[in-house]
Parts: sequence; C-alpha cells; structure tokens
Amino acid sequence: MADKVIMTADDVRRALTRMAHEIVERNHGTDGLVLVGLRTRGVPLGHRIASRILEFEGKPVPLGQLDITLYRDDVLTRGPMPLGPTAIPVDITEKRVVVVDDVLYTGRTIRAAMDALIDLGRPQVIQVMVLVDRGHRELPIRADYVGKNVPTSREEDVEVRVVEVDGVDEVVLSR
Repeated sequence: MADKVIMTADDVRRALTRMAHEIVERNHGTDGLVLVGLRTRGVPLGHRIASRILEFEGKPVPLGQLDITLYRDDVLTRGPMPLGPTAIPVDITEKRVVVVDDVLYTGRTIRAAMDALIDLGRPQVIQVMVLVDRGHRELPIRADYVGKNVPTSREEDVEVRVVEVDGVDEVVLSR
C-alpha cells in the first residue's frame, strides 16, 4: 500500500483551530489553563494551539514542553534515546493541564506524560489533545480533544508531519 494522505495542511489547520475553541469552551476560558506539548511533534502543535487561543481570546496561555523518555515503560527494550528539554513556565499545581501530542495509539505515551506531570506538581485536571486517534488502546486512556479519528490496523502506521520538524503539514497512513 502506498502512503495515503489522510489529512492535508488545510485539514490540520482546521482541526487545530476547532480544538483550540473546544479547549477554551470546556475550560470556561483560559484562567488556570496550561498547555504542555510532548516532544517531538506535540511541541509545535502546542505552539499552534496557544497561538490560536491568543488570537481569539486575547490572552496568552502558558505553554511548556515535556520529554517523557525516562518515564516510558519500554525504555529498556527500545535502547538509548536522546533526552530533550522539559520546560514548563509555571507551577502546574491546581492548574488545568492540556497535554498535546500528535497521535494516540496504545495510551502508553500519555500514561508516561501523566507520571512526569505529577512529578512536577499536582494538576487539578489533566486533559489530552491529539491530532489523530488511531485506536488500539492497551491502557484505559482517552483523548478529550481529537482532530481526527482514524481506524487503523496494527500493521498500518500513522505519521503526523509538521512543517516545523518535517517541512510539510500532513498526516499519512502507510503500511
């Protein structure tokens, strides 16, 4: 099977704009809200969500980035992985934290992110925003905000490409 584009740049832009509005609506504004992008592609997606919220709310939302490498449950089987920065500009205790990632699959990345966040403070609530939810959960984790649900087989791969990292905005399904 050749790569199939399942989200174009316009689709990505529209999904992020919709989810930015949903985040503000569900949280009754931006007070106490913190966005945290997961390395690698969750960080630029988080920047875009924060920019959209600033555009229509007129208030900046704190945005951080989180490296969950040391919290992964497959760290011993994957081999060494480079560590990246974790930088959250505010105390997350009693804040509504939205974790931003590109794809939700087994739920293990989000579980690791929750563990890392709890080591940094005690959020009031942790919400999850993903551009693509492809199913196949191994842990009881769900996304609060989803750009697109894409039913897949385990043999398929979903690759989110963002211009900041890959030079193009698109989501591709491949085998």
